[in-house]
Amino acid sequence: MTSSGSELDPVGYAELLAALKARVRATQFRAARAAHTDVRRLYWSGGRAVLARRREAGGGGAGGPALAADLQREFPDQRGWSRSNLLYMRRAAEAWPTEEEFVHHVGGRLPWRHVTVLLDRLETREERDWYATSAAEYGWSRAVLEHQSQAVLRRAGRG
Repeated sequence: MTSSGSELDPVGYAELLAALKARVRATQFRAARAAHTDVRRLYWSGGRAVLARRREAGGGGAGGPALAADLQREFPDQRGWSRSNLLYMRRAAEAWPTEEEFVHHVGGRLPWRHVTVLLDRLETREERDWYATSAAEYGWSRAVLEHQSQAVLRRAGRG
């Protein structure tokens, strides 16, 4: 008999419980990962929208302090709407011009803070894609990604 008073046969109960717990955790992980991927897609598409608005306005305006302040006011419980993050969104959209490129190389594979490291530390698309792939493949933390990308800066005389 189990402690919960269940009518399940105790033989094999521990295995059943372990299997179900593993499935719940795996589902929670997949759901969280999908949510984070959607947020990164949102950030990329926000960057594209800012770029388009800037082109329409002749290069100025959109993406500045007013937009950040308005978004922060509208979504006070959410992080990510600072002026600096809006600039990262725009830079991500510039670096990966299509959503498919962004999601394939970066957005579906790495946390947003990793993306900001790629944008800050590396200048070329090839460098960014290589380091994004490596970070995803080897499970690099942001600190490891920063350290690894320093080699590029040193070789290029930029760091």
